[in-house]
Amino acid sequence: LFPLAERPDRVELMPLPPWQPVGENFTLSCRVPGAGPRASLTLTLLRGAQELIRRSFAGEPPRARGAVLTATVLARREDHGANFSCRAELDLRPHGLGLFENSSAPRELRTFSLSPDAPRLAAPRLLEVGSERPVSCTLDGLFPASEARVYLALGDQNLSPDVTLEGDAFVATATATASAEQEGARQLICNVTLGGENRETRENVTIYSFPAPLLTLSEPSVSEGQMVTVTCAAGTQALVTLEGVPAAVPGQPAQLQLNATENDDRRSFFCDATLDVDGETLIKNRSAELRVLYAPRLDDSDCPRSWTWPEGPEQTLRCEARGNPEPSVHCARSDGGAVLALGLLGPVTRALSGTYRCKAANDQGEAVKDVTLTVEYAPALDSVGCPERITWLEGTEASLSCVAHGVPPPDVICVRSGELGAVIEGLLRVAREHAGTYRCEATNPRGSAAKNVAVTVEYGPRFEEPSCPSNWTWVEGSGRLFSCEVDGKPQPSVKCVGSGGATEGVLLPLAPPDPSPRAPRIPRVLAPGIYVCNATNRHGSVAKTVVVSAESPPEMDESTCPSHQTWLEGAEASALACAARGRPSPGVRCSREGIPWPEQQRVSREDAGTYHCVATNAHGTDSRTVTVGVEYRPVVAELAASPPGGVRPGGNFTLTCRAEAWPPAQISWRAPPGALNIGLSSNNSTLSVAGAMGSHGGEYECAATNAHGRHARRITVRVAGPWLWVAVGGAAGGAALLAAGAGLAFYVQSTACKKGEYNVQEAESSGEAVCLNGAGGGAGGAAGAEGGPEAAGGAAESPAEGEVFAIQLTSA
Repeated sequence: LFPLAERPDRVELMPLPPWQPVGENFTLSCRVPGAGPRASLTLTLLRGAQELIRRSFAGEPPRARGAVLTATVLARREDHGANFSCRAELDLRPHGLGLFENSSAPRELRTFSLSPDAPRLAAPRLLEVGSERPVSCTLDGLFPASEARVYLALGDQNLSPDVTLEGDAFVATATATASAEQEGARQLICNVTLGGENRETRENVTIYSFPAPLLTLSEPSVSEGQMVTVTCAAGTQALVTLEGVPAAVPGQPAQLQLNATENDDRRSFFCDATLDVDGETLIKNRSAELRVLYAPRLDDSDCPRSWTWPEGPEQTLRCEARGNPEPSVHCARSDGGAVLALGLLGPVTRALSGTYRCKAANDQGEAVKDVTLTVEYAPALDSVGCPERITWLEGTEASLSCVAHGVPPPDVICVRSGELGAVIEGLLRVAREHAGTYRCEATNPRGSAAKNVAVTVEYGPRFEEPSCPSNWTWVEGSGRLFSCEVDGKPQPSVKCVGSGGATEGVLLPLAPPDPSPRAPRIPRVLAPGIYVCNATNRHGSVAKTVVVSAESPPEMDESTCPSHQTWLEGAEASALACAARGRPSPGVRCSREGIPWPEQQRVSREDAGTYHCVATNAHGTDSRTVTVGVEYRPVVAELAASPPGGVRPGGNFTLTCRAEAWPPAQISWRAPPGALNIGLSSNNSTLSVAGAMGSHGGEYECAATNAHGRHARRITVRVAGPWLWVAVGGAAGGAALLAAGAGLAFYVQSTACKKGEYNVQEAESSGEAVCLNGAGGGAGGAAGAEGGPEAAGGAAESPAEGEVFAIQLTSA
């Protein structure tokens, strides 16, 4: 179908310019010869992989072959070093064939930017033959700066510069060396080439020759008094000046003559030469020194007659002499003693002080001089000139003087510590207020020294009332001793001795002025009276009379306040028997376990308990605990029979008697006459009968007795048989029947009384008393009526009136 189809085997990109200025357009042209048909052909221009332009030739005649694609592109910095290419695509796939592609060989583009400004030259305007001077050439606005080429030359001499790049700028530096062949005007050239373009700058440099002047002395070293000629000469075009005096014309030397003296030694002569080069005046100079030989001189400026040095730090001791040659100097004491180590670093001590003879000598002669060396040092206060402790006697005259060592002689001032401006000078009339610490300070230009001086003022003993009272009260057991402190220095010794009566010759123990482990023993008893205290030190003695009295704190013991006390119930109420010993007489107060003393007239048993008594006086308190017991008369509180019913012959019964009393009562019994076989308990509180008989019936009395009285109660016990007996046989049966009838009649009569328990006193005046009173009821009083357990045996109290109440006991 396409017999004329041809692949794009040749794809050609036209050559690019060797350098393309940045910011200007350049042309890309791509040619594909013979490929076709053209209508199926597409060309693409590329920067690297980036498509710049793409063109399809669709619509071209079927027989058209080959194609060209041209584009205009603006050159950029980023394009420097970029590869440009062309790609051709022949797409025959719509016709059943494939896609045929081919690309051209890449072409590299080099872009550049060159500043329109000329390079900047930095170079000297004048360059002396034989000298070296730096030159530099600088240009900004280069891209790529590394591609730039620099040419730097002085005349026809290439300077081979070193180039340093800084961004889009470069600096080319070199060293220009002038030779005699180049003398005259020369051009310094800097040429910069980049991208086929160049920038150039030229500067004029004048190369000149100017040798230094020549300065000569007829004799460089002469003795004092000899003549010396000094000559200064230079090149033919230079004008010389010697010691400020110019030569007549350029090229002519300058000269002077002098008679050498000491002042000319080491004198420097100066020769200046001037030369005009290209409108600029150049100056060169030369100097020479003259040595004049002369004998030594010892001047006060270099070797003073009087030296003053500080002691301590190392010094270089100098005594210098003028002279040529250099003199040697030796300083020694006139007596052949110490020698000064001149010119050497060493310590300065006060031992170096004195007068020395110094000799200076050289081959021209000798000089001699006496010098005095004074070594200054700071003041010192030692114990000889200024003791640490001074003792004065009150009333005498004294002065506080401190002598200090030092050079120059120090001034010494003593001031009492804590008193500004109180300077101690001259003689003092010593008083005890002069005692204290004084600050003595010695001062000279080299420093100061200070020392504390403790001044003690001594004086004879003297008693003061507060510290040694005329009246003293000793308190027994207080552990206090008589304190008699005496004012005096040194501390007086004190001794107090009784002066009469019971105290005659007795020593009064004294409290030591300071606590010590060997304090005097504290006396248990101290005799009151009059004592005389004597105080003595080395400056005298003094006496004082002391009246001593003795007192004691409260004291209670068993003898003054028994710990157990007894009261009697019903007695008139009174305070506890509690007293205390002590001086002054103590007051005693008692309370019951913190409760105030009750106000009542009579003692009751509720008053028993524990009481706390406290005795107080000016020296303290004492206390005791007292237990109070209340005693009372006996009372028989209970008298009872058991069993509570009656007792029949042969039966057992028990009587129990309980009494209230303190101290506990003694129980005793009174039984009916003829009652035998009665048993009593160990404390007599129980009476028992086994096998009761008729003789056991009757009145029993229980009595309770203690030291405060007696109380008794009575109870009646009745022993009786059955009310009715049934006989077997004639006479006996009839007699029993008659007795039964008589008993029935009494039973009927007795049943009028109520059964139950009765209060004896309440029933005394009632109809029930007939049943309760053993003396009433007619014939019923002789025989017991039948009853149940309620009709129990009863007890009768036996008060002082002698009334007796009884309860009948009946059988079951």
